[in-house]
Amino acid sequence: MTPIHQILSTAQPVEGGFRTEIPSDWLQGRTAYGGLSSALALHAAQGIEPDLPTLRSAQVSFIGPLAGAVTVTATKLRRGRTAAFIQADIVSEAGLGYRAMFVFMAEQPSRIALSGGLHRTVSPPAADATLYTGPDGFFTGNFNFLDLKDQAPGDAEWLRWARLRDASGIDPMVEVLALADALPPAAFKLLGKQPAPLSSVTWIVNLLTPAPTTRDGWWLLAAESSHAVNGGSSQTMMLWNADGVPIAQGMQSVVIFA
Repeated sequence: MTPIHQILSTAQPVEGGFRTEIPSDWLQGRTAYGGLSSALALHAAQGIEPDLPTLRSAQVSFIGPLAGAVTVTATKLRRGRTAAFIQADIVSEAGLGYRAMFVFMAEQPSRIALSGGLHRTVSPPAADATLYTGPDGFFTGNFNFLDLKDQAPGDAEWLRWARLRDASGIDPMVEVLALADALPPAAFKLLGKQPAPLSSVTWIVNLLTPAPTTRDGWWLLAAESSHAVNGGSSQTMMLWNADGVPIAQGMQSVVIFA
């Protein structure tokens, strides 16, 4: 297990970002786990511009494989009175592998107040619950999981508690992005007993709170696909804290090699 803070603490600064190494235990196949790439990219974006407001949205493209030594850089595209648009790229020896647009925006006074529709009450894992941790050498070894199969009965639906085994020393938003992609693609369930490769292509995440917090490190993740044809799946995603408060809402495009 390699904590994210260790990856960041050993990084070497470069103009606009840093160079670091993707440990082998954060790989999924031949590329870095997408949540780790997003966490590193956000860390670089947070450092490019002083006094950034709250992260509101991320638009991510998984362009190519990332492994080994990588360079993570961020560029300010525009900063206005209320919002800042920061682009972050990750490049490896194979070339550009990741690009994200992060939108930081301050809260605004508003007469609109609509909330409650996304709240979900599910008890977090008990202290004596039997948890799953992935094998060494695969990114899931950095997490604890508890699947809620009875509460996700759909043909292409997941519901899972997840936490980083070590989330110390990282920004809460960085932790959320590192967690928010920790489910298998929802369409994976459709493969049954004949597994095949799947890969996320794009990911849109909207952050619903300026200061994400939870208890005991637990976050509830959901993913569901209602449309998977011609080698592609469109899925919706959610992340809640341990009290059922919605933290992030997302959508992914997934390619299926089957």
